[in-house]
Amino acid sequence: MSTLSQKSCVPCRGGVPPLTPEQRAPLAAEIPAWRVIEGHLIERVFRFEDFRSALNFVNKIGDLSDLQGHHPELQLSWGKVIVQVWTHKIGGLTESDFVLAAKIDDIDRGPLAH
Repeated sequence: MSTLSQKSCVPCRGGVPPLTPEQRAPLAAEIPAWRVIEGHLIERVFRFEDFRSALNFVNKIGDLSDLQGHHPELQLSWGKVIVQVWTHKIGGLTESDFVLAAKIDDIDRGPLAH
């Protein structure tokens, strides 16, 4: 469990600049399974043994996202979930994006996930 996962997402009101590469680096180090893509978003691919396990994981992400007030892009397919997170209001990354990613990493994915 990272220190990021102990924090809560903070709603973005817009008008703030996205994190710089120097600001992103220590946050990204706490969630090494995630990739920063073009400095714009973070992404992780989760693999599962079947569709039902992947769907259950997506539902858990949905519940978490509603609680945090921060919602990722989700792509569900057989045995795979792709999660992308960024702050839409600023078109880039904030600390809350890394917080949500850390919280997603902490979700119990069940015995069939790998």
